[in-house]
Amino acid sequence: MIHALLDTNVILDALLERRPWSSDAKALWQIQNNEQFFAYITATSLTDIFYLGRRLAGLEKAWQVIHASLDQLFIVPVGINELRLATTMEGSDFEDNLQVACAMSRQLDVIVTRNLSGFTGSNIPILTPQQMLLRLSKDN
Repeated sequence: MIHALLDTNVILDALLERRPWSSDAKALWQIQNNEQFFAYITATSLTDIFYLGRRLAGLEKAWQVIHASLDQLFIVPVGINELRLATTMEGSDFEDNLQVACAMSRQLDVIVTRNLSGFTGSNIPILTPQQMLLRLSKDN
């Protein structure tokens, strides 16, 4: 069974139906609901998701997205070790580095994101939602 960290953009695409990316993101969301893989999100992603969700879709929808994430995804805590590790990474985006550090701390198999360029130098495989769907279809 694959253990995958879903980047913030994938969650927003799925739950806010952001086009043109929503179809792959929603398909991943459905597959994880059917327990075909284990989906994780970092605790810090929840604050970003709420902020962006409220700005893009309103307060009520932002809370719906947060509750759906809490109810259906595994939450990876962010502590001092993950924060320090993220500061030592080559990437220029601290948030992306923190995603990698959190995935490493939980020994996750992959990170799923649309932002492949933000994760260069990661020692964890980085897949787009479409690539993840293909991998899951091959595994089944």
